[in-house]
Amino acid sequence: MTPSTETYHFEESENIPNHPSLPVVVYRKAVSPDRTVPAEVFEARYRENEWGGSWRWGVYAFHHYHSNAHEVLGVVAGEAELTLGGPGGKTLSVRAGDVLILPAGTGHKNDGSTSDFNVIGAYPGGQENKDLIRNDETLDDSIRQRIRETALPERDPVYGPEGPLLKAWR
Repeated sequence: MTPSTETYHFEESENIPNHPSLPVVVYRKAVSPDRTVPAEVFEARYRENEWGGSWRWGVYAFHHYHSNAHEVLGVVAGEAELTLGGPGGKTLSVRAGDVLILPAGTGHKNDGSTSDFNVIGAYPGGQENKDLIRNDETLDDSIRQRIRETALPERDPVYGPEGPLLKAWR
């Protein structure tokens, strides 16, 4: 199944660096057209495609980013309004079945969600020890350098070695 793919690129915004060249990639109805996606389906896909450090939870209700890791968020339940790119960025409505792949440095925040909202997150192999930086922390050149030096994944977390992410990020 070929997913519906959206891409978004963001400039720096209020201490959120965003990635200087890589876009956010969003897949709608990524795994199942009826949006019924057990958490184990995402976890298995991530493992098969060498994305690790997976977790089940939600998204923090404050602007933050990771300077040393790319991140995938697979929505397994509920709906949310997620702001990407920091203050003044773009707010996306997401729901079960959607996947967001955030390049290092991309700000993200939960601006409201249903009580059952749940995501499965993960990171490319070797990037599981990610940092978490809030937009109230100082942004400096060392952070920008870490973002630029974060290795590209070898596989799309959902679609593998030929997935749309690799085309968008190469």
